[in-house]
Amino acid sequence: MGQHRSTNRRPARPVGDDEAKLRQRLRQIARRHTRWGWRKAHDLLVREGVTINKKRTHRLWREEGLRRPPTCKKHRRLGPQNPERLCAERPNHVWALDFQFDETADWRRLKILNVVDEFTREALAMEVARTCTSDEVVSVIERLCAERGAPGYLRMDNGPELVAWALRDWCRLSGPGTLYIEPVLLGRTPMSNPSTVGPVTSS
Repeated sequence: MGQHRSTNRRPARPVGDDEAKLRQRLRQIARRHTRWGWRKAHDLLVREGVTINKKRTHRLWREEGLRRPPTCKKHRRLGPQNPERLCAERPNHVWALDFQFDETADWRRLKILNVVDEFTREALAMEVARTCTSDEVVSVIERLCAERGAPGYLRMDNGPELVAWALRDWCRLSGPGTLYIEPVLLGRTPMSNPSTVGPVTSS
């Protein structure tokens, strides 16, 4: 017939009921857990009692066009460091606050509040909970101040719990100054930190 062999195709194999249900379940997992990849989806299927190996899960995941959103890479800091950055000169001078995140075996998130003395590198607190509000952050700082005395400054990033008015008002009334870390964009020189506030005594 003059037709090239590469143009010939076998008819598509019909998808069985079991595989159709498996593909539907993978799509449900992808819609419910948008940050998951095929590995976590495979672990969930195994816990549900589905007999399937990782290669098959990976193949079906790709054939369904399911992709995890790409992770955002952290921008590398370039340019000279901020000359006005305050460095800790003694214990209890500057405390650094930051959050870490983890998850339990049931894929529920854990939120960890870390408080570190920048001079001694001592971990003053590691509070673990499902959630942590600004009021709970204030409670942790108040407990540490009662045990060790108030610090001179609190260094924090611009997270919603750390820029909330509950923490700002507590610092204004209790004495510690706030040092907010300004975000630095790739290829730009850090600007001076306008949010640095020295200790304030209440009137």
